[in-house]
Amino acid sequence: MYKLLLAALALMTTALGTAQSVDIQVKDTRNEPLIGATVQLTQLPDSSTRFTVTDATGLAQFEPVAVGLYALRITYIGFETLDKGITLKNGGERRFEFKLREEAQSLGEVTVTARRPLISQEDDKMIIDPEPLANSSTNTLEVLEKTPGLFVDQDGGIYLNSSTPAQVYINGREQRMSTQDVATILQSLPPGSVQRIEVLRTPSTKYDAASSGGIVNVVLKKGVKIGRTGSVSLGMNQGVYGNRFAGFNVNNSGDKTTYYLSANYNYRNLREDLSSTRVLSLHSSLQQTARTLMPSNQAYVGFGASYDPSSKLSFSYDGRLNGSLRRSAAQNLTQLFGELDEDPYSENNNTINNDTRFVSTQQDLGATYKLDTLGSVWENKLGYSFNDNNNGQDYLSLFLRPINTSLAGEGDNKQQRHFLLFQSDLTYQFKHQIKLETGLKGTYQRYNSQADYFLRVNGGLIDDTLRTNAFSYRESISAAYAQASKTLPGKFLLKAGVRLEHTFMEGTQTVPADTSFVIRRADWFPYVYLSRPLFSIASYELRAFLIYRRTISRPGYQDLNPYIKYVDPYLYETGNPALQPQFTDNYEANVSFNDMPVFAIGRNYTRDIFSEVVYQDPNSSEVIAKTLDNVGKNQETYFRFVGALPPGGKYFFVAGAQYNLNNYEGLYEGEPLNFSRGSWRFFTFHSLSIGKTTKLTMNGFMMLNGQQNFYALNTFGQLNFGLNQTFLARKLNVTLNLTDVLRTMTTEFSLQQGSVDTQGSRYNDNQRFGINIRYNFGIKKKDESGNPMQLDGDDSSK
Repeated sequence: MYKLLLAALALMTTALGTAQSVDIQVKDTRNEPLIGATVQLTQLPDSSTRFTVTDATGLAQFEPVAVGLYALRITYIGFETLDKGITLKNGGERRFEFKLREEAQSLGEVTVTARRPLISQEDDKMIIDPEPLANSSTNTLEVLEKTPGLFVDQDGGIYLNSSTPAQVYINGREQRMSTQDVATILQSLPPGSVQRIEVLRTPSTKYDAASSGGIVNVVLKKGVKIGRTGSVSLGMNQGVYGNRFAGFNVNNSGDKTTYYLSANYNYRNLREDLSSTRVLSLHSSLQQTARTLMPSNQAYVGFGASYDPSSKLSFSYDGRLNGSLRRSAAQNLTQLFGELDEDPYSENNNTINNDTRFVSTQQDLGATYKLDTLGSVWENKLGYSFNDNNNGQDYLSLFLRPINTSLAGEGDNKQQRHFLLFQSDLTYQFKHQIKLETGLKGTYQRYNSQADYFLRVNGGLIDDTLRTNAFSYRESISAAYAQASKTLPGKFLLKAGVRLEHTFMEGTQTVPADTSFVIRRADWFPYVYLSRPLFSIASYELRAFLIYRRTISRPGYQDLNPYIKYVDPYLYETGNPALQPQFTDNYEANVSFNDMPVFAIGRNYTRDIFSEVVYQDPNSSEVIAKTLDNVGKNQETYFRFVGALPPGGKYFFVAGAQYNLNNYEGLYEGEPLNFSRGSWRFFTFHSLSIGKTTKLTMNGFMMLNGQQNFYALNTFGQLNFGLNQTFLARKLNVTLNLTDVLRTMTTEFSLQQGSVDTQGSRYNDNQRFGINIRYNFGIKKKDESGNPMQLDGDDSSK
């Protein structure tokens, strides 16, 4: 495989091709050529610009021009200026014809609006426009929950398939933190702060190899060169308890300098109801009913600036500050029943209160140098982030049967994490349509956890030796990659590359006992991508893709930390310092129609898979431990299909389905494991324009025979509605929204693995009614007021 990849790279970097030009034909409305018209071609988003004038035949030619998105402007004295966006693709159209209209003194202002599809395919990634989803959401995590094709579980994990959660990136940067911490950050981001969502099911070697479940990249809006703009937004929704948020953002840009500031405050309150029954033996069972209230105050501030000293060089700074105060109060009634007992022979009531303070800051410095006008660019990034997580807990268990007694305790867990990143990427576009991408990346993180817990005994405190814990962790990952792409005869586009990553992981537990471990390893991760247009239907292209990638999933610091988190007297959670990385080989074939993904089939082969497992405590048959373990290997086969009516009319929709079949083979509690389960996920989004300023939207999903790790899930899903009305020349947006209108997000689960046999249901406070209000303001630059790439979320032109 490696020899074939190296041969493919050598072939592409030495092959010769023909430079492709772009021809722009300019005529008037009488079909006569316009001689001497000025034609301006601007590459987006880097704004590199070239000029030329039309010849005696009205033809303007640019040579050579790389693939990508461009803004075209044509000006001619006595005629209206034409602004147009064009997309150049490998093997696509390279000749365009435009007609200019004579200028009329009475002609008023003309605004050109383009229509963005909700979902589009761009090489090996899917692009999702979040604007229709943001109008009815209170934070970015809710936007992801409503995104067609994504599944967000009740703990904040984001799934593209069903076996491994996806890695979450923000602005192209891996977060490298626990699922709960990432969910906290996403919940604090305002919904209108997202520019686009990129979904990479099989990322190229340019991205980290730690992406077995794929990548969801949330790209935030930053300073854009459209003058002084901004918005103010606020909203609320009400279920059993209420959520509310308020925020603003402002942007100011000049010819060389741009800066932006955004802030958001979010108050969330959520109720979770959980009930379960666990079989302890043939003659006894344990039944639990729990209700948890989870109020939280979350704040976000984002800021940054960019400076372009020349048309080739630009510098940028981006900073984010997230903070949250989360509380939870849980009441848990636990009862033990005999086989024929109507009344429990043991009963206790548990009260658990958690008070968590979370602060995260991220700082990024960037420098970009454009080597030429063909798309060659050198990008550098230096980043630092710091997380501080302080959790205080107190609990009280009142035993009501068979005797009255109590167990109480308290304590706190302090966690701090420092993360450094350096990344340098070079993209070089050769004149012969050969594109080479290469780069280096290094990350370092240090994590410390100190847990001090005590038992309350006779009015005093004594050390809880079981839960008191001190753990430190260091990790360093160094990577280098190279990949090249080339259009081959027959309109085949081949992209191949390889990534080398060196991993160093060191964990040390000093209290209560030493569980030190060190991992040093170097791994190769190849990647191959092949695409070709099949045929066209009414000028719409049908294109096929074949992709292969090898990836790794490394356990995070929370997964390795052996600290014991008390849940109730019969359940605790703990990390596993013996976890090993898992490796996945993914093969996928897919087809897109007019840049819209319509069908895909693929298979994942995973070994040393680590998954959330539930084991019986060796010291007590009534107590179980939730942890992670390497359980063997997994083969996942999946296919998905998507159908859509594209935007442009009063009504459009996206609807799709995905089927996953998982086969596990390994060991569970030392016993052979053979487990197979197939599941369906259906998803849809609909938009109906009722007049020019009113829009009705509907989105939802349904999971059939679902799966989460080794838990089997019954059918569940949700249906959401939104009604959007614009006022004041579309500057004021008011959206009414209904979430989980049928109250179908009750998740029924069961687990029969090893010695554990349990089933139950879980429901969060999802059924809600709300209102979102957003006002857009600003003064755009006069010379850019007709920017054809300024897209709005409305489907009608004016």
